[in-house]
Amino acid sequence: MKLRIEAFLSSTGTKVVIALTGLALYAFLFVHLAGNMMFFAGQDKFNAYSHYLISNPLIYPVEIGLALIFVLHLVRAVGNFHKNQRARPVPYHAQVPVRHTSRKSVASTTMIYTGVLILVFVGIHLFHFKFGPELHVNDAAGQPTDVKDLHGLMVTQFSNPLMVLFYVVSMLVVGTHLWHGSWSALQSLGAGNVASTPRLVSTARIVTLVLMAGFVLVPILIFAFYRGAGGTP
Repeated sequence: MKLRIEAFLSSTGTKVVIALTGLALYAFLFVHLAGNMMFFAGQDKFNAYSHYLISNPLIYPVEIGLALIFVLHLVRAVGNFHKNQRARPVPYHAQVPVRHTSRKSVASTTMIYTGVLILVFVGIHLFHFKFGPELHVNDAAGQPTDVKDLHGLMVTQFSNPLMVLFYVVSMLVVGTHLWHGSWSALQSLGAGNVASTPRLVSTARIVTLVLMAGFVLVPILIFAFYRGAGGTP
């Protein structure tokens, strides 16, 4: 048991934990984007979809599990960052690639900072769409039901150009984090070798670009076509 704990806390174990939790969060983003795209299926379908998720009793263990994964990823990443800082108390005057094959980039050298910004964004995002003001679907008599009008809430939020700008910039920060983190996580788990690593990096970055494009387009399209239209384009 002691050996397992030591392995878990070792540098290699830390990298594996960061990689696994990071990939789990990465996979969640695809599920989240697919749900966001349901917005364009129409107000009734999107609200029915969101109500099914919210009212499903499995949503609580899933949310708790997701929160634990997020916290574990954050804690181990911050711990690893501080460990590396202690090992090299005097920073380099200039950070340059060792050779032409080096993949050091702005994304790789700012992972801890983009991670902190993502943490702030997640808190604001949850306030806007989970814990903040609610809209409810009205019945035939015009009385509010227990079904949340998440479609209307998204239209309301993204009718504000500053809110759209905030979310677009936030998604660019997330994309910067994933630009390096996506393929780095796979590499930490043993995927890729000298020959296949460039292909792995390119594939991970293309997938990240597609994912971020989807998240960026949602608020922009809502602002452009649904703003002030009563929930319909």
